[in-house]
Amino acid sequence: MAIQKIFVVGAGLMGSGIAQTAIVNGYDVVLNDQRQEALERAQMGIQKALEREVEKGRMTQEAMDAALPHLALDITIEGAKDADLVIEAVFENLEAKQKVFQQLEEVCPPHTIFASNTSSISLTALASATKRPSRVVGMHFFSPVPKMRLCEVIYGLLTDQEVLSEIKTVGEKMGKTLILSDDKPGFIVNRALLPMLNEACVIVGSNIGSVEDMDNGMKLGCNHPMGPLELADMIGLDILLNVMNVLSKEYGEKYHPSMILRKMVTAGFLGRKSGAGFYIYENGKKVGVNPVLVQQHSLEQ
Repeated sequence: MAIQKIFVVGAGLMGSGIAQTAIVNGYDVVLNDQRQEALERAQMGIQKALEREVEKGRMTQEAMDAALPHLALDITIEGAKDADLVIEAVFENLEAKQKVFQQLEEVCPPHTIFASNTSSISLTALASATKRPSRVVGMHFFSPVPKMRLCEVIYGLLTDQEVLSEIKTVGEKMGKTLILSDDKPGFIVNRALLPMLNEACVIVGSNIGSVEDMDNGMKLGCNHPMGPLELADMIGLDILLNVMNVLSKEYGEKYHPSMILRKMVTAGFLGRKSGAGFYIYENGKKVGVNPVLVQQHSLEQ
């Protein structure tokens, strides 16, 4: 059965980005969130993003006008009653994601595929909360979703090959290159990437190098387009911490989150989305290193 209607749970950065990418590529999308203000903010953000694409000549006005009517908002889960595909994009927490799937189980028809945008959590564990474990799969998009070309597809122990084939069709129609991963914590990309970001935090937290030197070292010495601390800020330091905790629990001390990362999250420095992480941001633009990381303390007057 061809997938046409997608129900996206969570209207944050990832959920709204998934919704935008889907409607631009011809899918009917219902975007869901428990907060009406989050839905309205996401809808406005999607419209503004498409308007920028038109202004820059990367999209025609006709294509934008055709895409926007494909988006609907729903504060309830009733909008999933005729969905072919559900993509869950809520907080990176097993119980929260399982609860979403359990609620959807009562609404969605038997053919609906349940996909999770998880970046670290076991798909087999998520599937255990449903009555359709063979139709549960991971679709790990990368931020910002409309610009990043990759989608990591993860299969659980019971995921059907037919489901993977349907997801391949959806991902390619959305313009993504797909890679396939077994259900091991961190999957492919984060298993390799996040320890590097965490080690960059260790280097700064141990005063081996400054925030800017750390990022410039990787950009200019390794030809990375973005420094690891800039990237951590973009991902969200809270998300990085959550995933590192998952990896640490599974794989041990090698993946233990750094002290400075834990302190930054505790202090509310979450990265771009909070206006401050390793850097300070104004109107979404980086303006300098977070002063708490360079200030000097003394008992002298």
